[in-house]
Amino acid sequence: MEFLPIFLNLRGRDCLVVGGGQIAVRKAALLANAGASVIIVSPVLHEDMQDMKAAGTVKHIDREFEAGDISGKHLVIAATDQAAVNERVAQLADDQGIPVNVVDQPDAGSFIMPSIIDRSPVQIAVSTGGSSPVLARLLRSRLESSVPSACGRLASLVEEYRSAVKQRYSDVSARRGFWEHVLQSNIAELVYAGRDEEARAALQQELKKDEADLVQSGQVYLVGAGPGDPDLLTFRALRLMQQADVVVYDRLVTQPILDMVRRDARRIYDG
Repeated sequence: MEFLPIFLNLRGRDCLVVGGGQIAVRKAALLANAGASVIIVSPVLHEDMQDMKAAGTVKHIDREFEAGDISGKHLVIAATDQAAVNERVAQLADDQGIPVNVVDQPDAGSFIMPSIIDRSPVQIAVSTGGSSPVLARLLRSRLESSVPSACGRLASLVEEYRSAVKQRYSDVSARRGFWEHVLQSNIAELVYAGRDEEARAALQQELKKDEADLVQSGQVYLVGAGPGDPDLLTFRALRLMQQADVVVYDRLVTQPILDMVRRDARRIYDG
């Protein structure tokens, strides 16, 4: 893993974009959508950036970049068409331990910008480590078609009842079993169909069940790993691997397939 995928909370925090062109517009818009206080430093602004300035979405400093512009910022993006300026911005930010992205130069900064699927509060980030932004966009378009637009509303419903479920079921395994049941039940389908109140009522009914009702006997599945290529796994095999509490595997199972098992599952090597 060349990069650690993380999600930054930038709400209300000062973020600097050096540059006022079309690429800077896209970066500034992403930061603004995340709730950041966006500051643009550039002697020239693209017309779209001028519109953002007029709307109060960004603040504009009308001049060339200066070293002091870095101070106090939580994140910096260098988006000028001058390589020397971008490199200077990156070096100054790095010296102060501030995350910095240099557009079209993934090796010059400390982080890269992924291709994003936004179903807030559900977000999916796709990255190729900067090697092929086009491939990242193609992968994102495929994922877009498989992630329901109402997925964000479903996540919001879960968030609404998280505390109630935690109070109702003391055992972590019971809570996980409850949510796995809910998210694969008709409740999710009701949300996807726009029938949120019916989904909420059904969820409240599920909450009335005793903790003992959630305890199920264990099930064992034999999953064939095929020739070792993770692309050849069936959808059902992948789903079971993501749900399993314990995974027993032998020497014929490749690491790429093991990497697709749920991260907190117990792994037992059986030679």
